[in-house]
Amino acid sequence: MTGPAGVLLPGFRGTTLPRWLAARLDAGLAGVCLFGPNITSADQLRRLTADIREHNPLALIAIDEEGGDVTRLHAATGSPYPGNALLGRIDDLALTEDVARQVGSELARVGVDLDFAPDVDVNSTPLNPVIGVRSFGAQPGLAARHSAAWVRGLQSAGVAATAKHFPGHGDTAQDSHLALPVVDVPLAVLRERELPPFAAAVAAGVEVVMTSHILLPQVDPAAPATFSPAILGGLLRGELGFDGVIVSDALDMAGASGTTGMASAAVRAIAAGCDLLCLGTDNDDRELAELEEALADAPAARRADAGARVRALAERLSRAPRPSFAGEGVPLERIVGAFDVRPGVRVERNRVLIALETVPNIAVGTSPWGPAAAGAQVLHATAESRPDVPAGAQPILIGKDNHRHAWIRDYADAVRRAHPGALVVDMGWPGEDRRYAEVATFGASRLAGQALLAWLEGTAR
Repeated sequence: MTGPAGVLLPGFRGTTLPRWLAARLDAGLAGVCLFGPNITSADQLRRLTADIREHNPLALIAIDEEGGDVTRLHAATGSPYPGNALLGRIDDLALTEDVARQVGSELARVGVDLDFAPDVDVNSTPLNPVIGVRSFGAQPGLAARHSAAWVRGLQSAGVAATAKHFPGHGDTAQDSHLALPVVDVPLAVLRERELPPFAAAVAAGVEVVMTSHILLPQVDPAAPATFSPAILGGLLRGELGFDGVIVSDALDMAGASGTTGMASAAVRAIAAGCDLLCLGTDNDDRELAELEEALADAPAARRADAGARVRALAERLSRAPRPSFAGEGVPLERIVGAFDVRPGVRVERNRVLIALETVPNIAVGTSPWGPAAAGAQVLHATAESRPDVPAGAQPILIGKDNHRHAWIRDYADAVRRAHPGALVVDMGWPGEDRRYAEVATFGASRLAGQALLAWLEGTAR
């Protein structure tokens, strides 16, 4: 892989390899990033990844498979794994490593060799709109232990792990897909709170670290992390001693290219220290041509170093053993044991489940979640439409991050006035006001939905 193409990782539309993308792989494109709409089945995905490697045997094939709310392999059904927040609450490092090994083995079987996981951010604010249950927890030490375990498990299956989003996306109340968040804290706070999970992942041998499109004015007042030599070179390469591949978060995000455009963002990212440029979900031939032309103006030594690091990673992964591993799954009792249930909560025999549907963040997408993903019959409430509660039934209101949505708080209050026995469940990261999280599950994957149903039925407590 040589030239500007050797640092580009585009997404594409469809479930088969487009001709334009095949031609660019023939010419040395670094690889591709797959998303839920690219996948219909394991067999289809194996054919797609084989086709990609037919055009470039060293192509990196990347995916966001976090093993919880963020899933691409199971985008149509919901994930069968517990996400990071549940694993952190269970706090069994062997289990975390085992789950990651199962994820890695599943990815290896379908031809994926680079996973943009784990999310090692410390979720230090419950108002975070994009991290939440993707985090192992709010305590740096806990997050560090489980980050290292997840890296070990995934990479034992021959799939490269990615610690993200450096130097930490946990202390934000904005989504960098939509804006440029600012984390205005001293470097000492970063070292104490945000950096320990990244340091633990580096010590565990993580192959890749992903940047964040976040401005840290007390570290670099001029450039977000993705474009900051002080953060990528000074903190990540220098202080943490990371010598692997630095990949940008998607450059089509507003926090990266919203004011400058993709071409300028690509050049700035390479110049700052990124090696591999994740471009987004829906790129095309014209856009890649523009990016390659722009990258010709990036510093030649930096571009050559980036290409060499990407090439070395691809060569290592092409030789990596991929042992088959079939896990036994996680017992529902262990998931239920990680729930936070307020004292005095009662579940009635005659009940109706009402899913509180909000606009999902871009990272999570539209995967089925909660009891509906687990096959239960539910009613649906939105900001615009609320179902009638059947007479005599206990309403079980089930949402995600309920405290962040005014209409959910108002709706829950109104339902309680009409039905004093109503129960409110939060399958996201709960806020401090537990009126809107009498039961907090810390995850909404299909497995978490199955566990919630078992808890409601009394078969797992």
